[in-house]
Amino acid sequence: MTNMQLFDDVSQDCSRNTTEKYSTSFSSSIKLLGASLQQPIFNIYGFVRFADEIVDTFHEYDKQTLLDEFKAATYQAIDRGISLNPILQSFQLTVNKYNIDKALIEAFLHSMELDLGKKQYDRAGYEEYIYGSAEVVGLMCLYVFCNGNKELYEELKPGARSLGAAFQKVNFLRDLKADYNGLERVYFPGCDFKNFTKCDKQTIEADIQKDFDDAYQAILKLPLQARFGVYVAYKYYLSLFNKIKKLQPQNILHERVRIPDYTKILILAKAGIRQQFNLL
Repeated sequence: MTNMQLFDDVSQDCSRNTTEKYSTSFSSSIKLLGASLQQPIFNIYGFVRFADEIVDTFHEYDKQTLLDEFKAATYQAIDRGISLNPILQSFQLTVNKYNIDKALIEAFLHSMELDLGKKQYDRAGYEEYIYGSAEVVGLMCLYVFCNGNKELYEELKPGARSLGAAFQKVNFLRDLKADYNGLERVYFPGCDFKNFTKCDKQTIEADIQKDFDDAYQAILKLPLQARFGVYVAYKYYLSLFNKIKKLQPQNILHERVRIPDYTKILILAKAGIRQQFNLL
C-alpha cells in the first residue's frame, strides 16, 4: 500500500465512522449493498452529514461563514483531486470516480444555505428545498449504483428522486418537534402547526405515499448489488411512516417517532426471505 492509498483509506474510514455514529439505520442499510458500493455511499453520506451539521447544530458559530468555507473547500477538493479534510477527500474520490454532476452538489449546498435563514416555504420553495436537500442525494447514489450506465441512470432517475423525497418528508414529520419548536422551521407549505388538523396531516401523508409507491417501482430495477440495501432502507422508512400515520396530528409535535431494533431485525429478515425467493 502506498502512502497515498493509506491517506485515502484513513479519509474514507472517517466517512464510514461518521455514518455509523450519526445513523445506525443508514449505516446498516449501506452494509447490505454489494461490497464495491458501500464505501462510495459512505463517502456521500459523510459529506451530506457534515453540511447538515453546519446549519442545524453549530449555533454558537457563524454558520454562513462555515458553510461558505465548506462549499469552497468542496469544489476545490473536486477540482484538485485532493483535500486535507478527510470527509471532503473521500467525497471527491467518489465524485471524480463516478463523474457525479456538480449541479447536484450545487443544488444540495443551496438547500443547506436556505436553512440558514428561511423559516417558511411556499409550494415552489418547498419543492426546491426537497430537490436540493434530498432528491439530489438519491441521484448522487444512483450515479454509484449505475456505474456509468447512462441509460439505466436516466430510467431510474425519477424513482431515485421520489425515494429521496419520501425519506426527507418522513424526516420532516418525525422531526416536527425539533424543527418547529427548536429551529422555528415550517417546511410543509400552508401548514399552521398551532392548528395542525387531521386533514393537513392526511394531505401530507398522501403525497409521501405517492413518493414511496413511485420509488418502489425503481428499486425493483436497480442493479442486484444495490437492490437489497436500498430496499431495506425503503422498508425502514416505510415502517416509520406507517407508525407516524397512526398518530394524532398534535402528537407528532410532542414526540419523535422511532423504529425499535426488533422491528428493524424483522424488516431485515422479511427482506432476506423476499430476496431468497427472487421477489426483489
